[in-house]
Amino acid sequence: MFNKNKISIMVSLMFVLISMFLLESCSSETQATSGRVFEIRTYIAHEGRLDDLNSRFRNHTNSLFVKHGMQLIGYWEPMDEEDTLIYILAFPSVEARQKSWDDFRNDEVWKKAYAESIENGKLVKEIINHIMEPTDYSPIR
Repeated sequence: MFNKNKISIMVSLMFVLISMFLLESCSSETQATSGRVFEIRTYIAHEGRLDDLNSRFRNHTNSLFVKHGMQLIGYWEPMDEEDTLIYILAFPSVEARQKSWDDFRNDEVWKKAYAESIENGKLVKEIINHIMEPTDYSPIR
């Protein structure tokens, strides 16, 4: 079983580290004018299904995310939690996020990949997500 407090703390620490890393790749002009929002998603996979979930992301989901305007920030597996995948996406705005997700969910390629991936049972038993905006002192904006 997983501990949501542990995951929240770990996710917060990962976000800080990612922010520091991405600061170097963002121009100061982009940082000053960007209205981006970020989404951090934690997937708790059914026991023994994490490899299948990773395969679906690797072979299908990532390219469809990009196709629908989602910026991939990173993906992680916690060292102290089993069957867990955490990832962060970035969007130009809250409205762009909604449009990206709507377009993704309605994509026929996604529907086919999803259906094929769950032929032997669902991969994910719980999704925890947070939509975040950077603070005025955040190194990534």
